[in-house]
Amino acid sequence: MTIEDQTAPGALYLVATPVGNLADITQRAIDTLSSVDIVAAEDTRHSRTLLARHEIKVKRLESYHAHNLDSRTGQLVRHLLDGKSVALISDAGTPGISDPGSALVRAAVEAGVTVCPIPGASAPVLALTASGFPSHRFVYEGFLPRKKGRRRLIDSWKEEPRTVVFFESGLRLVKTLEQIASALGPRKVCVAREMTKKFEEFLRGDIGEVIEELSRRGGVKGEVTVVLAPIT
Repeated sequence: MTIEDQTAPGALYLVATPVGNLADITQRAIDTLSSVDIVAAEDTRHSRTLLARHEIKVKRLESYHAHNLDSRTGQLVRHLLDGKSVALISDAGTPGISDPGSALVRAAVEAGVTVCPIPGASAPVLALTASGFPSHRFVYEGFLPRKKGRRRLIDSWKEEPRTVVFFESGLRLVKTLEQIASALGPRKVCVAREMTKKFEEFLRGDIGEVIEELSRRGGVKGEVTVVLAPIT
């Protein structure tokens, strides 16, 4: 099978990309990005770094992000209905998970377009599996609300029997953990940062201990994935 045979006309490919380490990409993902008619990327500047690292030559690279959803979603669906193959990639991980890509997937499904997931890294799953907490049942909350609905969501975890996974900004991390500790009391937590990179770290322990350590450091930069153990 040649590279040209790897993709079907009029299909949307959801291509998972590395969450940090650029080596974490599958051969199938590379072949798909090389062969589709259009690659829709959340940030083309960011994506060009990955493409260059693996010497992937794409036919056409377009931006698709939160600020052009209204115009680009319809355009991409029309390309798909015209028989063009499109690969969707996010800045990191699996597209459609807490990023604008879910809007394109929903529109493609409604239009009857074939959607093909190309598996790979996903930050919530990586953090969950490395946390040491029960993984047979879990709930993923994405990014927590900044204000409205935030406390109500945290309160809903009081009797949650499943492990909880969510994203948070490093700038808000300590405050968020303090809110959780205040609402839920003692609970085990795992804070995952820089996953798959040189300075990868997993801070595990009682939530109070983790808060104390992060406060001592003055917080952390960037986005992190938090895993909250279920009630016992």
